Amino acid sequence: MLSYVLAGLALGSIYAIAAGSLVVTYVASGIFSLAFAAMAFTVARVYYALNTEAGWPILPAAVVALLLFAPVLGMALYWLLFRHLRQRSMLVKLMATMGLSVALPPLVELVMGHLTSVTAPGLAPRPLATWHPFGAVLNADQLVAYLGLAVVLLLGVGVLRFTDVGLKVRALVDSEALTGLSGTSPGRVSLGVWAASATLAGLAGILIAPTAGLSAEGMTVLMSAAFAAVVAARLRSLPIAVGVALAMGVVTTVIQKYLDAESSITAAVVPSVPFAFMLVFLLYYAARGQAGDTTAGGALDRAISVQDETPATTTARASNSALSRFGPGLIPTVVFVAIVAMLPLILSEYWAGLAAAGIALAIALLSYTLVTGEGGMVWLCQITFAGLGAVLSAELATYQGWPPLLAVVAAALVVVPLGVILGVLTIRLGNLYVALVTLTFGLLIQTLVFTRDRFYNFGSGQPMPRPSFALDNQTFALITLGAFLILGLVVLNLRRSTAGLAMSAVRWSENGSRTLGISVLQAKVLVSGVASFVAAIGGGFLAMNFQSSLPDSFAPFLGLVWLAVLVTLGSRSIMAALAAGLLYYLMPGLFSTYVPSEFAGIPVILFGLGAIALANHPEGVVAQNGAAIARLAARFRSGRAEPVAAFAATPAASGGTAAATPDAADAVAGTAGDRA
Repeated sequence: MLSYVLAGLALGSIYAIAAGSLVVTYVASGIFSLAFAAMAFTVARVYYALNTEAGWPILPAAVVALLLFAPVLGMALYWLLFRHLRQRSMLVKLMATMGLSVALPPLVELVMGHLTSVTAPGLAPRPLATWHPFGAVLNADQLVAYLGLAVVLLLGVGVLRFTDVGLKVRALVDSEALTGLSGTSPGRVSLGVWAASATLAGLAGILIAPTAGLSAEGMTVLMSAAFAAVVAARLRSLPIAVGVALAMGVVTTVIQKYLDAESSITAAVVPSVPFAFMLVFLLYYAARGQAGDTTAGGALDRAISVQDETPATTTARASNSALSRFGPGLIPTVVFVAIVAMLPLILSEYWAGLAAAGIALAIALLSYTLVTGEGGMVWLCQITFAGLGAVLSAELATYQGWPPLLAVVAAALVVVPLGVILGVLTIRLGNLYVALVTLTFGLLIQTLVFTRDRFYNFGSGQPMPRPSFALDNQTFALITLGAFLILGLVVLNLRRSTAGLAMSAVRWSENGSRTLGISVLQAKVLVSGVASFVAAIGGGFLAMNFQSSLPDSFAPFLGLVWLAVLVTLGSRSIMAALAAGLLYYLMPGLFSTYVPSEFAGIPVILFGLGAIALANHPEGVVAQNGAAIARLAARFRSGRAEPVAAFAATPAASGGTAAATPDAADAVAGTAGDRA
């Protein structure tokens, strides 16, 4: 038993370092960085390059990676991104840091090379030394994890409690404005906080690499496990975060003593431990009304800050300012759809297949349009619902003999209750908690469901036939486009319906909605159910396109890339979903065909950078350009209206009356432009 406890404490120590870093940066900056895993991977990759590839000894490699490179990385990211996010909305903070998490790993691989093997050493010499205290087994990696946590806690508590630097950090946590008035530069303090955060992220990444592997996906699993400790600490209490992390590690290893290592139950239970911890604390805090988003800083900070507009706000303003219901919004939509419909007919079979895949993905992306764009909720598990739709539809079509299209619809209906339950469980949570829960849920489903032998099938998934009348890529692409347009009309009609107006009101203000008698529960459950259905339909069409369910194609980490592509173009635009789906498949196809293989990761980097740009343009590219077109159209109409107004004013000189002419843009302003 002691061996399991020691192993659990080592795992819990790594979780504690990660959770502590997340808590400290959140309370100091108000930013919960979804890029923590990417930062951990980056520093660990540098350490691997120095220690393994260049042959440096452990100590100098660790000093350079953790004490030189990591702080510089943290300060650079603060200067480029994090300093612009402090007073942004929680939605923009999450989307921007998510974009960084998408862009940073492939950028590192582009510079340093892609690893063919993810096995990496930690900070302990190889071969590992082992000891046997009281008959138990303790190895050097575990001992280094204990020492790492001890050093972090001693230095952290010592600096925060007994130094001038710690006093300044605590002052920044209380109020950035008052910190500035006292003569301390909040920017310099924040710079130091993010430098320390990157160092802790790198330490956690290096320590977890020997067991989880040196990959962005492995670091994401580390981050999601640390989420449970962060939720238990309510994002603020460092002692609680460390204590829960240690307990979680011990429970994870101790239960393995009583489970068969070869049993499928073991493979299901062990990864579920962090999710179980998170669920218990979430239910406890939600019952007490303590699971809402907390705001960094004091009342003075919130009073003098200039809050950003959410994507919904700026998009609505852009559309209402000048886009006409039947003018500049409709014509580009029709033209774009016509171009997309022509693509499969003029392209080769290979490119038509990529276009079909992009259109199928666009269906799944419509679920983000609903849940994030309309509902204002940051769900990071829509790719999981798409994967469930793919797996279940393949099960029905292949093993039960159902027609493929009917199997896709039936599978989507089966997924809906799961989305509704998740919506109900997260109804009282703030955006940050919702993001953490849904990402962890996605990782749990990937481990419990997608990796089962029946569904995984050595990575090839289950066969999924296409309809007999759409066997070629060209016909299937057109069928998929038709399904996208039908679901797009459903989304548009839902947006314009009474239920859609209720969702819009809830997105703007839940408290205000309640005063109007609008049920926040009904609005969010409705959007959760419809979004889950749409995501599952998209997953089914993706499975039909590739003629296999391919469980690895629905990993939660790829879902972050999906969302990054969409929010880059616009999270509330239906046509942006179509464009994002096509870009996701066609751009990598172009790079793999015409660009050397070492640059294959550039499209993902661009997708991530586009999401980072939300810090300055929350509305997305489509809405931003739509607003520019609207302003141009308004100027054109105003220019034509001026001579008419001048002519109408002429009779006034001879006793007539001159009527005021309203602005042409206001006269024809509608709401359909950016929605399309």
